[in-house]
Amino acid sequence: MNSHSFTPSRRQALKSLSTGFAYSAFAGLSTLQSQSARASAAISPLAPKEPHFPATAKRVIFLCMEGGPSHLDTFDYKPRLNKDSGSVAGLSGEAKWLGSPFEFQQHGQSGLPISELYPHLAQHADDLCLVNGMHTDLPSHPQAFAQLHTGNFQFVRPSLGAWSLYGLGTENQNLPGFITINPPTGANNYGAAFLPAIYQGTPIGSSLRQRRYDTSAASMPNIQNSKLSQEQQRLQLDFIRSLNQGKIDKEVHNPQVEGVIESFELAFRMQSEIPDLLDIESESQATKNLYGIDSEATAKFGRQCLLARRFAEAGVRFIEITHGSWDQHRNLEQALRDNTGATDKPIAGLLADLKQRDMLKDTLIIWSGEFGRTPYAQGEDGRDHNNKGFSAWMAGGGVRGGMRYGATDEHGYQAVENKTHIHDLHATMLHLMGLDHTRLTYNYAGRDFRLTDVYGEVMKDVIA
Repeated sequence: MNSHSFTPSRRQALKSLSTGFAYSAFAGLSTLQSQSARASAAISPLAPKEPHFPATAKRVIFLCMEGGPSHLDTFDYKPRLNKDSGSVAGLSGEAKWLGSPFEFQQHGQSGLPISELYPHLAQHADDLCLVNGMHTDLPSHPQAFAQLHTGNFQFVRPSLGAWSLYGLGTENQNLPGFITINPPTGANNYGAAFLPAIYQGTPIGSSLRQRRYDTSAASMPNIQNSKLSQEQQRLQLDFIRSLNQGKIDKEVHNPQVEGVIESFELAFRMQSEIPDLLDIESESQATKNLYGIDSEATAKFGRQCLLARRFAEAGVRFIEITHGSWDQHRNLEQALRDNTGATDKPIAGLLADLKQRDMLKDTLIIWSGEFGRTPYAQGEDGRDHNNKGFSAWMAGGGVRGGMRYGATDEHGYQAVENKTHIHDLHATMLHLMGLDHTRLTYNYAGRDFRLTDVYGEVMKDVIA
């Protein structure tokens, strides 16, 4: 036997292999410093970008009323409907016209007619642009909700917030550029689809369906590892980044993996700011009262609206707040009083607070549901879905206040004047943010996609 030959035992072989794996890991770690330096030198996909033209809105707060709020009982006054209430409508079998049980009054110097359901919001009538000629394609919840959020109900597409973030980036690199507070049902409604994952919405709080429409205090768990120091977390993230970067280097282009890398990095940076932003105890009692946080009926949605202002002030580009259960097939009067009672004062507080801070002028507020309700009764005290005509409103961000744009017919059944499709609302929102909706595109699967598909007209008359 050759004295120099050596046949390792099974135990020795395993030891060597273990050491070999560890050596490979440490070898990888030794290059991380230079990789991190290269990464920091690269331009972040969240870095602020120049708009296509000067913008009037720096940020958007989208007040999403999940379901179909009745335009006929809130913002679209129809005296003829009230006059004909009880007579056969002739639109759906023997269904009868159902007048609104709520009084409307004119408010502000503009004289906008607003329902008694919104006494606090009505004080800001001269800031509101009521879009009363809205319509969408289908009267079913999943499809209409998807179209409201993504412009499309047939395929998964990037959401409003994702397109905004892709087009403009964000002003605070330590926070997500798109935040959804108590997110809407269905992650696709705040997702990025084929855009890089970094542009998707960051949810705060559980989804409405999971909470049975309980919009209690929002939180953001799992942004830090309590068992590791920040230095240890940094080392761990650098190693994971090196593995992901290796995959990108091999495949040349992989936007999803690139998005994962950026998401890990963002989560690490968020640790320094998110806890303070979610803690509203630093706010004065007067501010809390302004949002209705002192009252049980308005506390939950009021806290969301206050968080939205705090995130807007901190540089977040797109913030969505969702309030659910706007689906009054029956018990119309009491259910609507509950919905508006929970949201009226918080929304008015948000407008007042933004105005006090000189932020309303460059913050675009959008309020909308999926569709409206029928002017004829469903059962004795309800209204069915209606996609042919409904109301949304905008405020701030370069929008003309104290005006009504568009109209439904005398009974409020369908849009007849300045008809405004969801695509038009989206095109207008992007325009106010300085983005041409026809130029904001992303190439995927061999073609250029955009939020408005091949549709959409900017509502130029609503722009101040």
